[in-house]
Amino acid sequence: MDRLAHRDPITAVSVIATGAGEGHYEHVYGTRKPSYWWVFFGRRWLRLPINVYVIAHQDGVVLFDAGMDPAVETDADYWPDPITAFFMRHIFRWHIGPDDSLSVQLERAGYSAAMVVKAVISHLHSDHVGGIAEIPQAELFTAAEGFAYMRGPHHPERHMVLRERTEIPGAKWRMIPFEPNDDPALEPFTEKFDLMGDGSLVVVPTPGHLAGSVSMLVRRNSAPPLLLVGDLTYAEELLYRDQFPAIGDKKLLADSFAKVRALKKHLPDLVILPAHDLLAEQKLRAAAGHLRQGN
Repeated sequence: MDRLAHRDPITAVSVIATGAGEGHYEHVYGTRKPSYWWVFFGRRWLRLPINVYVIAHQDGVVLFDAGMDPAVETDADYWPDPITAFFMRHIFRWHIGPDDSLSVQLERAGYSAAMVVKAVISHLHSDHVGGIAEIPQAELFTAAEGFAYMRGPHHPERHMVLRERTEIPGAKWRMIPFEPNDDPALEPFTEKFDLMGDGSLVVVPTPGHLAGSVSMLVRRNSAPPLLLVGDLTYAEELLYRDQFPAIGDKKLLADSFAKVRALKKHLPDLVILPAHDLLAEQKLRAAAGHLRQGN
């Protein structure tokens, strides 16, 4: 790990939202009820932002996830078949307009889509890959297990994994080349991938939500570290009480939750940021305030 003591390769971290969605309360907080019960009869809905994290690195802009495609609201053929469309209407409600595209939101944040050099995709659900067509020059990093799942014979589209909108022409997909972890600060994670080669952005596997799910540790010299966890959880506090969402492999989720909590013990000031965190902007603002005070 090459951590520069005198110059931080990361100059800013921010969050943009490519619209919002509504999910069932049971989806977010978990339930012992059968999935078909809450999907069709659940009446409590929670509004969730569709966040993309933007990291300004000295070597270019890096994204964690790519948000949702506004076509979900405008394209009658967005879902590949009537059965998938039927289920999706009962599982999520979307609130996404044309100005919620990845390109527009990056512009509003002071960047452009052309500035993006790399994007780490936490997992292949469509609300995390929706903007990849807008960043054709960027390398797209994800775990090989996710691609294997997407190419499988078990109707992944009915779980919001859409191959025809993921393996698009020209997309520069890269399978994450995990290597054994040699950094004690990252224990108990046994594998890692140093995205930029300087230790500032480190990807670790956090399976459980969907095959190939990953998180990314963001380390800056004078600010609290950040852990971007995708959909491992929908709220940080749920990690501390092993409260799992309704979707996912509970055994794998429990193991990933435990590893994140252990990482938090090693890094007490660690800020954990789920993909759909309502408080993401406030948390990042607080971390930036810590940076200013540190300087």
